Amino acid sequence: MRFRGKIADIGCIQHFTRIIGTLSKLIKVCVLRITPGNWYFILSEKLVNGGVHIWCELPQGHFFDEYAMEGVSEEANEIFLEVAPENLMKALKTAQNAKWIKIKLTKKHAPCLTFEVDLPTLSSHSRTVVHDIPVTVIPRRNWADYEEPEVPQFDVTIAMPQLKLLKNVVDKMKNLSNFVVLSANQNGEMKLMVETDMVSITTHFRDLVNPVSKSLSRDKVLSSQSSDGSNSDPQQFSDARIDIRKFAQFLSGQQVNPTKVICNIVRRKVVHFFLLHDDVSLQYFMPVVSS
Repeated sequence: MRFRGKIADIGCIQHFTRIIGTLSKLIKVCVLRITPGNWYFILSEKLVNGGVHIWCELPQGHFFDEYAMEGVSEEANEIFLEVAPENLMKALKTAQNAKWIKIKLTKKHAPCLTFEVDLPTLSSHSRTVVHDIPVTVIPRRNWADYEEPEVPQFDVTIAMPQLKLLKNVVDKMKNLSNFVVLSANQNGEMKLMVETDMVSITTHFRDLVNPVSKSLSRDKVLSSQSSDGSNSDPQQFSDARIDIRKFAQFLSGQQVNPTKVICNIVRRKVVHFFLLHDDVSLQYFMPVVSS
């Protein structure tokens, strides 16, 4: 296995850093899947056990000026590595004004992703900082555990309000309850509700957009019609009870400034958030908690 890549555009370096920063807020350890066309960051927990599922897809051509890789074989030209996003973030913090970053898969005492960061200087001499980030190679027999999650048929699909506004609301609500009921309908309405023995609080959002799948680059993510199709009542709400702290963590971790944020609800099963920024997409599956 071999990999090396170079990012030379400062805007791409900063965008890449924001993505890794978002992931480092959401997950401690994930799997990095490297293919000839894309990088994927994958967290695969069992939804039935209350875990979340994350699938973040980065087209390598959007970031890398140089890119070369060889997988485990010609038939399986991919590389799967277990890595801590926080360690990647520590390396990238030194690169905010870098002239370029080179990333290589190396073998030191153990497999590493080695970041070489070329920093600007006032003299003619170059100044390079090297970070060796330990990784674990995932054997091919386990690759099936990290396939792209199946996207269920949603009861409701809706474009979310501004994430900063949502974060402010959820941060106040999480002091009252461990759970929040997120509900929406096909008429562009969304509600957040928390209940205790003493009080019930609901925040309403109106005039939101019901996205059309063909307007987004990932059509299969947003095949959003319910089994009733056009016969379903657009006023009818579908709701999902979710862990409010996980929801708050999701909202507070966003650094990529997505151009579109879509919320898909499968009643009594899962809430699926889909974030899109340029060609970068992030899917976040949050299981519903039974009352």
